[in-house]
Amino acid sequence: MHFRTASPATRTDSRWASLVVLCAGTLMTILDGNIVTVAMPAIQSDLGFSGPGLAWVVNAYLIPFGGLLLLVGRLGDLVGRKRMFVAGLAVFTAASVLCGVATSQGMLVAARALQGVGGAMTSAVVLGMLVALFPEPREQARAIAVFSAVGAAGGALGTFLGGALTQAIGWHWIFLINLPIGVVALLAALRILASDQGVGLGKGADYPGAALVTGALMLTVYAIVGAGDRALGTTLTLAAVSLALFTGFTARQAWAARPLLRLRLFRSRALTGANSVQILMIAGMYGFQFIGALYLQRVLGYSELLTGTAFLPAPIAIGVLMLSLSARTIARFGPYRVLLAGLVLITAGMALLSRAPADGTYLADVLPPLLLLAAGFAAAMPAVTGLAMSGAREEDAGLASGLFNTTQVVGGSLGLAVLTTLAASRTERLLGEGGGGGERLVAATADGYRLAFTVGMGITATALLLAAVLLRPARVSSSADTEEQEEETPEAGRQSRAKASL
Repeated sequence: MHFRTASPATRTDSRWASLVVLCAGTLMTILDGNIVTVAMPAIQSDLGFSGPGLAWVVNAYLIPFGGLLLLVGRLGDLVGRKRMFVAGLAVFTAASVLCGVATSQGMLVAARALQGVGGAMTSAVVLGMLVALFPEPREQARAIAVFSAVGAAGGALGTFLGGALTQAIGWHWIFLINLPIGVVALLAALRILASDQGVGLGKGADYPGAALVTGALMLTVYAIVGAGDRALGTTLTLAAVSLALFTGFTARQAWAARPLLRLRLFRSRALTGANSVQILMIAGMYGFQFIGALYLQRVLGYSELLTGTAFLPAPIAIGVLMLSLSARTIARFGPYRVLLAGLVLITAGMALLSRAPADGTYLADVLPPLLLLAAGFAAAMPAVTGLAMSGAREEDAGLASGLFNTTQVVGGSLGLAVLTTLAASRTERLLGEGGGGGERLVAATADGYRLAFTVGMGITATALLLAAVLLRPARVSSSADTEEQEEETPEAGRQSRAKASL
């Protein structure tokens, strides 16, 4: 990012105002990703979706969103991140209006796909803009904490708003609420965000590579989100094709004159390790959010509004902890230790949920693990974000931001698909063995959710182990030093060795 000449105080105010704008745009896309969940039964009833067809209200958004993040992140580096962010806000806001006025299944699904495109354009470049705005480590940690708090709180608030709006005035308003937010964010972005030139399309316009990676990512998300509704052989075939496309993309990047993705980016242990950890962490957390809502509704008998209200302690706890403690704890103990502590709390929360009974209560069986998960996420998310972005150079910041957001989508989709499939299979098997009476149905449903929470605990425990091994400070530093040495010219290398011998 290139900033206009201004006094230090003005620059500081401008940077934090820019952070508010970036958070507002991110909040809108994150709210939309979760706000639909509670409204799904109302949408199904109004537009006549079948069970499998209803899934496309979610899938139509996730596939272009997850598939395009890497591409538009790189394009943001090339044409300017502000341009990409502003264009994404405009597309997302317009698509939200189309969703809100949809009167048919096809119109809603098409508008949701367009929302996914706009969401990808907006989200992919945000972290790249943030680290450019706040290059100093302490300020960057504070900014990432604020950004992460908005994102995490937005996810939980989406569940509450979805229930409240649907129950009070109808499901259309879960989309129409984006219009005033989007217009204000768009105008603020045009006025406040500093313009950046980008490095030019000629420096990275690898269109065959772009087609390969976008197709691979879209196919991956499609294979994951629809796995429960198709035969295993079909899913494996889709996965094989996706792997072939990824292989072709990797080969293309190795010899292309202007690659879309410089493979040296993955030499950074911090970036690669943090993204690997995030996939597993988000898989467990996103699965909890979806299945937790179902547990409250189908087992404890909560209404849509009461379900949303039950989740409110999570965003409140996340916001308070991230804004008051996150940056300070990371500055004092380092992101590695804070990340490990957060993953321990998340795993403990999932372990408590794995015991949730059919006759459970909110105060005894839901609130304690909910608060543990919130505290763990408040610690882990800013830490893993900082580690991931610390492994990218300025010219690759947009691409690294797109990659980080891509792993979020893939992790969330993977967790949702695996955990919901396991829960449904377990419930169906138990009902087949003992009939489907009222109490029996509730007991079987609760048992299925306990299995899902147990597997979620295993996923987050694996994330903890992976973080402990891959992101140890000594290893990360060693990896960074090695990369710097590999980037030295032969002459520079000779000079370094000569100095070392003196």
